[in-house]
Amino acid sequence: MGTKRTDEFRADAVRIALTSGLTCKQVASDLGVGVSTLNKWITTQRDTEMVPDKDLDLARENERLRRENRILKEERDILKKATAFFASQKP
Repeated sequence: MGTKRTDEFRADAVRIALTSGLTCKQVASDLGVGVSTLNKWITTQRDTEMVPDKDLDLARENERLRRENRILKEERDILKKATAFFASQKP
């Protein structure tokens, strides 16, 4: 893009990426920056420990909930397939 982003913009972008529940790709697209750029900002901010503890706690909780949600969706899909299979069986 060529334009320099302010420190405040970068910090806000990192906060949004870590706490919004959106993927980095979605956040980057919404903000008009590249995914690799956003990831670099996140890494830089983490490396300099500028991310407040509450944001890191939210990021960890979001990741835990995403994992749990993924597992529940997989279990639901398996149950749907099993239900369809057994419903199609003739006694």
